[in-house]
Amino acid sequence: MNIGYTKPLYLLPFDHRDSYVSGMFKFKPPLSADQYKRVVASKQLIYDGFLAALNNDALRSHAGILIDEEFGAGILHDAIKKGFASAVSVEKSGSDEFEFEYGNAFATHIAFFKPTFAKVLVRYNPEGDNMLNLRQIARLLRLSNYCRSSAQRLMFELLVPATPAQMDRFGDNKDAYDREYRPALMIEAICTLQDAGIEPSIWKIEGLDSREDCEKVVDAARRQGRSEVGCIVLGRGADEKKVAEWLTIAATVSGFIGFAVGRTTFWDAVAAFESNTINREEAVSRIAERYRLWVSTFEKAHFAQTENSPELIGATATRLNA
Repeated sequence: MNIGYTKPLYLLPFDHRDSYVSGMFKFKPPLSADQYKRVVASKQLIYDGFLAALNNDALRSHAGILIDEEFGAGILHDAIKKGFASAVSVEKSGSDEFEFEYGNAFATHIAFFKPTFAKVLVRYNPEGDNMLNLRQIARLLRLSNYCRSSAQRLMFELLVPATPAQMDRFGDNKDAYDREYRPALMIEAICTLQDAGIEPSIWKIEGLDSREDCEKVVDAARRQGRSEVGCIVLGRGADEKKVAEWLTIAATVSGFIGFAVGRTTFWDAVAAFESNTINREEAVSRIAERYRLWVSTFEKAHFAQTENSPELIGATATRLNA
C-alpha cells in the first residue's frame, strides 16, 4: 500500500477525553454511568453538527471525523458505514509521554474498526528529554510497523511544546517561540522520526505563520521519495481569527491537503448547550456553520493560489455557501 494520502481532507476531531471531561463537564474519573452517558451524548451532538454541515456530495466525499473509542465507538462505526474518512486515536489521553491507550492490545482495537487512519498524538521536542524521546520512538516504531504490515494508514499529530530553556530564550513569549523557533524544531522532529522508521500517511501540523515555513514542513514530510505524504493543519483550540489565518496560509502550499479543527469548531456550542443557554438544534447548527467556515476559508485561499486546479473538489460547495 502506498503510505501517502493526497485527497483533500476536512477533518472534525473530537477525540478529546481527559481535557474534555474535566474542562467541559468538571467530571473526575472514574465516571459514573450517568456521567459517561452525558459525555457520549455530547459527542453525538458534535457528530450531528458535522452531518448537518454536509450539504452536498462534493463536501461529503472529503469530510471526515477523528473520534476516540472510549466515548465514540458507535459514532465511528456509523461514520465508516456512511463512507466518511475516519480516524481513531490510539494514544493514552492525559499523558505527556506517548503510550498506547490499550497497551499491547492496540493493534486489536485498530483492526476492530478498520478506520481510514490510526491517529497518534505525540509531544516531541528534539531538544527535550532524550530518554523520553527514545522511549516514544520505540513505541511509535511498533505502531508504524503494524500499520505498514496491515495496510493501515497512520496519521501523526506532532506537537512541539517548548522546553523551559527554550521559553527562557524567548523571554516566556510563546508567540515568539511559535513564530521564530518551533518551525525548525518541527522539521527536525519529522526528519528524525522518519529516519527512525516511522512513516505516517499524514502529518497533522500545528498552525504556522508563514508560507515559507509551511513549504519547508511539506518538503520534510515528502523528502526521500515520500512524494504523496500529506499535511493538514490543526486548530490548537485557537480563536476563529487565528485558525482562519493558519488555514489561509497553509491552503496556498501544495502538500497541505486540509485541516483538523476541533475545539474551535464545537467547544462553545457544546458548552452553551450544556449550560442550557441554547437548545440542541441551535448547538448543532453552530457546529455545522463553523465547520463549513473552515472549508470555505481553506478552499478560497487554495483557489486564489491555484485557479482551476483539479485537486480541490469542494469548490462548488464553497461558492454556494459564500
